[in-house]
Amino acid sequence: MPNQTQVAPNKAAAAPSAAKSSAPTDEEIIVKAKRRNQMEVTSGGQLGALGNKKGLDVPFNIRSYSSSMILNQQSQTLGQVLENDPSVRTTYGYGNFSEMFVIRGFAVNGDDVAINGLYGITPRQLVSPQLYDSVQVLNGASAFLNGAAPSGSAIGGNINLMFKHATDAPITRLTGDYTSSAMGGGSIDVGRRFGTEKQFGVRLNVAGQSGEDSINNEYRHSTALGADFDWHSRDNSTRISMDMNYQNQGVDGGRPGLMLSSSVTSVPRPVAPSHNFGQKWAYNDLNYIFGMLNIEHDLSKNVTLYGAFGALNANEKGNYSSPTLTDAATGAATAGSMYVPYNQTNESTRAGVRAHFRTGFIKHEVNAGGSALWEDSAAAYAMALTSPTTNIYKTPQFASPAQTFVGGVLNDPQTTNWTRLYSLFFSDTMSFLNGRVALTGGFRYQNMMINGYNYSTTGRGSLSTPYNQDAITPVVGLVIHPTRQTSIYFNRIEGMSQGDTAPASAQNVGQIFPPYKSAQYEIGAKYDIGRFSAALAFYQISRPNSYNVPIEGTGYSVYKQDGLQRNRGIELTVNGEILPGLRFNGGGTLIDADLRHTAGGLQNGNSAIGIPNYTINGNLEYDLPFLKGATVVGRVVNTGKQWVNTANTLHLPVWTRFDLAARYTFTTYHKPVTLRFGVDNIANTRYWSSSFNGYLLEGLPRTFKFSFTTDL
Repeated sequence: MPNQTQVAPNKAAAAPSAAKSSAPTDEEIIVKAKRRNQMEVTSGGQLGALGNKKGLDVPFNIRSYSSSMILNQQSQTLGQVLENDPSVRTTYGYGNFSEMFVIRGFAVNGDDVAINGLYGITPRQLVSPQLYDSVQVLNGASAFLNGAAPSGSAIGGNINLMFKHATDAPITRLTGDYTSSAMGGGSIDVGRRFGTEKQFGVRLNVAGQSGEDSINNEYRHSTALGADFDWHSRDNSTRISMDMNYQNQGVDGGRPGLMLSSSVTSVPRPVAPSHNFGQKWAYNDLNYIFGMLNIEHDLSKNVTLYGAFGALNANEKGNYSSPTLTDAATGAATAGSMYVPYNQTNESTRAGVRAHFRTGFIKHEVNAGGSALWEDSAAAYAMALTSPTTNIYKTPQFASPAQTFVGGVLNDPQTTNWTRLYSLFFSDTMSFLNGRVALTGGFRYQNMMINGYNYSTTGRGSLSTPYNQDAITPVVGLVIHPTRQTSIYFNRIEGMSQGDTAPASAQNVGQIFPPYKSAQYEIGAKYDIGRFSAALAFYQISRPNSYNVPIEGTGYSVYKQDGLQRNRGIELTVNGEILPGLRFNGGGTLIDADLRHTAGGLQNGNSAIGIPNYTINGNLEYDLPFLKGATVVGRVVNTGKQWVNTANTLHLPVWTRFDLAARYTFTTYHKPVTLRFGVDNIANTRYWSSSFNGYLLEGLPRTFKFSFTTDL
């Protein structure tokens, strides 16, 4: 059953025991607290149209990172949570401080991170992870599972967040934290169940941070408020949950990404790890109100109806300044200024039915339903026409240049983008031979209506790029279980994004192309015994590209959908307890991102920019046998060569980062207390961490973290 919010309580377990009534000892509390908070990565998660699934039983590679890992690793952003995943790398969005994720060589924009399988209701730029019970990563295309992503990314993978819900065990948890060089914060997490059958649940979360981080003169602040309410009927046949959330995040004087001018012929040396080559007046301030309602009802033990509705209201503004390097040897650069206010109102919904039945010796699970997303975005901008000189190594501070070039209404941004996505889906998973073989077949019909509007200083501008196209994306998946703990799987699934519109430089200006459909083929194997899991996957994803093709002898060109990027790779993930008290989370990937059918064939065979040829992550935890409650942690993150330009003449070198941490759980007044201390980038290594989209992002300097957590 999809997204079950609460299992009915066990009445027998709730009855008092006459034989044992003594309170637990301090040692028992330490052990329970430690087990509750230890690093957790599980195989499986929420798979959109297919619902919640165990990883071993589906033909896809999906992992879930729990809230206890988020707490123990003192993660402050979604990107820091995903540092645990060997198949994910994090960079910034173009010209701002938003986190963008790269999975299997393709971007996942912040707009396309889902919550409980719904697109369009997640804060766009930065996410506070304290509100979520798990962060789930699906490797591979997902157009059938989740529909088309609103901004057109998520071709190589998908990220899904799951809200926290009240559990049978009451919780009142207080956390305080400190991050160098001067950022403090804390959180409160309260959960209770009420009623004779524990049918009512409430989970409240409050978290915040503020101060200067480990980059000089970069200040960050965040506030997150979350309230979850759920109810289930006495027989648990009906389940309802409602989540309401507020998030504010901001960066003042942030260190931006570095653009490279066309005249630069070498990659510059990274700046000192904590040096900030940004301007103090640059900032962003991000405010979001968002939430969702989930309803499920079991018509019988074999048929479930479900529906979800979510909404988001976003109010963003920022004054941005990203330097453009002009001399790699000296660090000389120019830096402009652009102020951008941005508002967004989204609504998203999903509904369907899931049915189980037999035809002879074959078991069926049929999923049918639909989804819809309505998105209205309003923006304006004010840009400086001058670009003062600066230097990334010895950075002068200057006043923000006069922003005289204006587009739109700055104090009342008007609609610039109007998106409507509608889809219908159907699938049948047939299993036989006592469940040892499962075959999934299905499709999703997707309609995409997208209108773009010109900027205007007097109100909504004229319609510029109307888009109304549809497509069908099929899926085929096969799972074979040689044993109960192993599976071999295959899938053929597609990704989908909006097709391009021919630009003014082409003779076919304004021509609208059908949606891009990216085909993925994947084969793999999994092993899962609960406390330990491993997965190995081989995949290929081919994504079309478009560009101008010259018309011979005329001096003109025509815009065509003729290019291709083909990513092939191998992924290995290992998670769980290797030996008693010794846990490992990590793995590695190899990827070949090959450009084909490029304009004039000039870059045929080259590698796509910003995609490492390999990545390795290893996170090892060890419980000290001589000190109960104490755990030491070591992590290594290694990233291979990344090309900076499509001509493949500039590249970033291989980089490696080491992190160390420790935590200790003890009791005071019969309450568990956990102390944590960590150091990221312990060697203070300087390195460019990413060149995705052609601009450079520097890795963070040595960063100290300290936190304590106590249950009241």
